[in-house]
Amino acid sequence: MVRSGRKIWESGAVSGAVMVVGGGIAGVQASLDLADSGYYVYLVEKSPSIGGRMAQLDKTFPTNDCSMCILSPKLVECGRHLNIEILTLCEVEGITGEEGNFQVKLVQKPRYVDMERCIACGTCAEKCPKKVKDEFNMGIGFRKAAYIPYPQAVPLKYVIDPARCIWIKRPGRCGVCKKHCPADAIDFDQKRKELTLQVGSVILAPGFDYAPPEIYQYANFPNVITSMEFERILSASGPYQGHLVRPSDQKEPKGIAWLQCIGSRDDKYGYCSSVCCTYAVKEAIIAKEHSKTPLDTTIFFMDMRTYGKDFERYYIRAKDEMGVRFIRSKVHDIQPIHGTDDLMICYTTEDGDIVKERFDMVVLSMGLRPPKDAVNLANKLGIELDRYNFVKVSSFSPISTSIPGIYVCGAFQSPKDIPQSVIEASAAACASSISLAEARNSLIREKTYPTERDVSYEEPRIGVFVCNCGINIGGVIDVLKVRDYARTLPHVVYAEDNLFTCSQDTQEKIKRIIKENSLNRVVIASCSPRTHEPLFQETLRECGLNKYLLEMANIRDQDSWVHINQPQAATEKAKDLVHMAVARAALLEPLEEITLKPTSSALVIGGGVAGMVSALSLADQGYKVHLVEKGNKLGGHALKLRKTFRGEDIKSYITDLVNRVKGHPLIDTYVNSQVRDAGGYVGNFKSTIATETEVREIHHGVTIIATGAHSLKPNEYLYGKNPHILRWFQLDKMIDREPEVIKKADTWVFILCVGSREPERPYCSKVCCTHALRNALELKTLNPNMEIYILYRDIRTYGMREGLYTEARDKGIVFIRYDLDHKPDVKEENNGRLKVRVIDSLLGEPITIYPDFITLQTAIIPRDHENLAKLFKVPMNEDKFLVEAHMKLRPVDFATQGIYVAGLVHYPKPIDESIAQAQAVAARAGNILSKNHIMAEGVVASVNEELCAACLTCVRVCPYNVPFVNQQGKACIEAVKCQGCGICAAECPAKAITFRHFRDEQIIAECEVLSAYKEDQSKKHISKGYVP
Repeated sequence: MVRSGRKIWESGAVSGAVMVVGGGIAGVQASLDLADSGYYVYLVEKSPSIGGRMAQLDKTFPTNDCSMCILSPKLVECGRHLNIEILTLCEVEGITGEEGNFQVKLVQKPRYVDMERCIACGTCAEKCPKKVKDEFNMGIGFRKAAYIPYPQAVPLKYVIDPARCIWIKRPGRCGVCKKHCPADAIDFDQKRKELTLQVGSVILAPGFDYAPPEIYQYANFPNVITSMEFERILSASGPYQGHLVRPSDQKEPKGIAWLQCIGSRDDKYGYCSSVCCTYAVKEAIIAKEHSKTPLDTTIFFMDMRTYGKDFERYYIRAKDEMGVRFIRSKVHDIQPIHGTDDLMICYTTEDGDIVKERFDMVVLSMGLRPPKDAVNLANKLGIELDRYNFVKVSSFSPISTSIPGIYVCGAFQSPKDIPQSVIEASAAACASSISLAEARNSLIREKTYPTERDVSYEEPRIGVFVCNCGINIGGVIDVLKVRDYARTLPHVVYAEDNLFTCSQDTQEKIKRIIKENSLNRVVIASCSPRTHEPLFQETLRECGLNKYLLEMANIRDQDSWVHINQPQAATEKAKDLVHMAVARAALLEPLEEITLKPTSSALVIGGGVAGMVSALSLADQGYKVHLVEKGNKLGGHALKLRKTFRGEDIKSYITDLVNRVKGHPLIDTYVNSQVRDAGGYVGNFKSTIATETEVREIHHGVTIIATGAHSLKPNEYLYGKNPHILRWFQLDKMIDREPEVIKKADTWVFILCVGSREPERPYCSKVCCTHALRNALELKTLNPNMEIYILYRDIRTYGMREGLYTEARDKGIVFIRYDLDHKPDVKEENNGRLKVRVIDSLLGEPITIYPDFITLQTAIIPRDHENLAKLFKVPMNEDKFLVEAHMKLRPVDFATQGIYVAGLVHYPKPIDESIAQAQAVAARAGNILSKNHIMAEGVVASVNEELCAACLTCVRVCPYNVPFVNQQGKACIEAVKCQGCGICAAECPAKAITFRHFRDEQIIAECEVLSAYKEDQSKKHISKGYVP
C-alpha cells in the first residue's frame, strides 16, 4: 500500500509509523519526539487546527509566560516537519490489528476550502454575511461561517462551518466567499473521506472538555463566567483584545471572585481536577496586572492545592505581595443586585458567620472532563476506563492502556497540568519507540535546504519585522512608530509590523520577503530568543540564508512587560532596542556548524526507580547504558515504600525492575560508585566512574541525572526521643512487620507538612497527604475501631487521589486543620504517655489527643548533589532541586544540550510521575542517540595564537574546562566542546580570544547606539533646565 508517496510496510511487518490522536500540547510533543527519533507520524485532530486548550490560555503558571508565545513555535515546528502529517477535521472510526501492525480507519470531514490553494488572506471571512458565536472564545464574541479558529492556527487555512454556511444549507442562496476568493480555494463539492492507515502504535492525546456549570446561576447571569471564558477575556487575541472588562456592559470590574471546585470534588465528580487552584491564583494575579484601577480579587476555596514545582511560592506571592484574598469557604449562593449587573455572594466564614459580599464578576473554576468522543472511541476499542471515564492505567506503566500498543497521555489519563502532560507525551513516545525500534527510520524523509547564499561580499540589506503579539507588545508600545523608525536606520531596506510574527503564515511571508528584497540580514523585534530564536533561524535556513544572520530585539520581556504603565517611554525604548539590533545585525557573519557523530550510549546517574526506568527504556531501544548508583544496591527512595495510591505493591515492582536491569545485556550497573569527573559535549561526553575496585573512563552521547531525594529527619515533635513517634516510612515498615502491635493501638495521630511549606522550605512535598491517607486507611483495615486524627494545613489529594480523602472521611477518620502560627504541640507526660494539643482552626478551640502513636509526614528534601551539579554545569533552585530548561515545554531537559533530569532530584513526586518522567527522559535522549549525526553550535570561542601569551586566564575562568595549552604553548579551544558562554573572551587580557557572533565590534556597535541615546537625552534634560 502506498500513501502520499511513502511505502507502508506489508501486513505482518512492524510499521515505522505512529498515529497520535489529538493535536493539543501533549499530541504535538509526542509527535515531535517521535518524528525526531526516526518515525513517521500521523497527527489526527478533530478540529480545523492543532493547538488544543493551551492555545486558548492567556498566560501559564507559575511563570506567567504568554501561553501562545511559548506554544506557537511548537505548532509551527510541527506544521513544517517533514515526518509529521497533520490530518485535521479527522476522527478515528476504528482500530484493528495488533501492536506493531494496526490498521486505523479514519473519517475526514470536508473543509470546503482547498488547502493547497488557500493563502489565508481572510477575504472569505470578510465577505461572509453569517455571524455565529465563536467557540474558540468560549461563545464570547462572534466569528463568521468562513473562519480560522485563531490567528496563529496551524495549519493556517480557512474552513467553512457546514452547520452555519448559507450555501451548504441552501445551495445557491449565497456563495459570496467563492465569488470573492482570489485564490479560487472555496470548494463546496468536497465530500466526507474515509482513510485507512497502517501504523505500529497509537497514542491517545485527546485532551479534556468542560461541562457547562449547572449551579451558581451561570446560565442566567452574564457576569458569572467560567475560568476558560475568563482566559479568553484576558487574552490578547480574545474578544476584548486583552482588556479586562465584564461581559454584560464591557466595563472594567472593581471586584472579582473565584469559586473553586465547580464540577470537581462533589458527589457526581469525586476527583480533583488538579489545575484549578493554581490557575485561579494565576488569573487573579494577571487580572490585577491588567486592571487600570485597583482591583479586589478574592478566591473562595476548600483546600489550596498548589502542590507543583514553585506553585507554593506563587501562592505566597499572590497572597503576600499581590494582595489576593483567600477565603476558605464554599459559597452558598449568588444573587443579582437589583438595578445593576453586580452580584451578591453569600458564604459562611470559618468562624460560622454568614457574610454577604458584592462583586462585579464571578469566575467559576471549572473541573476537567474526558472528551465524549474519546470516551466513545475507547469504549468501541475495548480500552478500560475508570468510573469517571478517564483511561485506567497502572502506576507502574502510567501511559499504557489495557490494549498493548495503544498509549495515553495528558488529561485523558487523568486531570493534570501542562508540564505533566508534556512529560507523559514524551513517555508515550518512548513506549512507542521501544515497541517499534526495529522499524526506526524506515518511513522517514530527510529535510533538504537550499544552497546557502554567500553574502560575504554583499552590503548589508536588513529586513526588520516588528511584532504586535496581540496586545502583549502592541497594547503598550506604538508598533507602527517603531516600524517607521526602523525604516530610517542604516542598511534597513525593508521593515514591517505583524500581528503575530511567530505564526505559520508570517514565517512564509518572511521567506517571500527575504527573496523578493534580497535581504541578507534579518531583525525580529518581538519576544525572547530563548523560546523563539530556533523558529526564526529555521525560516532563514529554508530560504538559503545562514541561520546566524538573525538578530532579535526582545521588546516584550525587556520592554512592554516591564513598562506596562509607560507606553511613551516603552515606545522610545523599543526604538532603541531595534536600533541596537540593526547596528549589530549589520556586522553579523555566517557561522559554520560542526557535524558530529554521537556516541550511541548513555550515562544514567542514580539507581532509583527513575534511573532504572530511564536505563531500561533506552536499553530496550538498543542503546548501551551505564547505570551508576552511589549506594550498595538499586532501588533508591522507593525501597521505603509499600503501596501506590492505587494500592499496587511497590516492593514486588522494585524487585522485578532490579532483576530486569541486572539481566539486561545492554546495561552495565555500577553500585557503590560515583562519577568523579565529567566533560565533553552533546553526543560525545566523557566521564570518570570511581567504583570500589577501579576508576573507569566511559564515553557516552547523553547524560541523565536521577539521583533522587530523601526524607527530612525532623528536630521537632519529639522525634527521636520517643519510640512511638515515627516517620512515614517507619510506619510502612511497621504495617508489614508488626501488624499485631498496630491492632492493639486505640488512637493514632498523623501530622502533615512536617518541614514543608515553611519559611525554610516554602514548597509542598506533594506525596505526603496521599501517603498519610493511604496508611490511615491501612490502619483502619487492621483495627476498624481505632481513632485516627490527621492534623493538616490543606489536604492535597489531587487528581484521582481525592478518592482516598473521601474514603477516609467515610470511615470516620477525623481531620483537624491547623495553621503555621499554631502548630501542634507534642509532649510526653511523666508516665510516658504522648499528648498532642492542637488548635482546631474551625472551632478556634484547643483540642487535646492522647495517641498511642504519632506519624510525621516529613518533607522530601534534595540530596547533597551540589558537586554533581557543578560537575555537569546544571542549575539548582533555591530549594536545591535541579532546574529544567523550561518549566512548561522542556520539563526534563537541561539548558545544556544532551543532559536530562528525572525523578525526585527534579522535585518531589509520586512513583507514577517519576516513572513517566524517566520514560520521557529516555525519549528525549533517544532523539540524540538515534541520529547518524548532530550539529554543534556555531557560537563558540576561538584563539588567535599570534596574540596569545599563554597566561592561562582562559583555562582558569572557563566553567566547562574547555581551554588548554597545546604543544606550541598557546591556548586552544575545541569548538565542539565550547558551550558558548563567552567568559574567556571577556577575561582574556591580550584580546586573543574571539567570541563568534558576539565579536567586540558587534557589541560596541550596540553600545554606541545606546550611548548616543543617553547623550541625546542629556541634551534634552539640559535644555529643559534639568541637571543630567
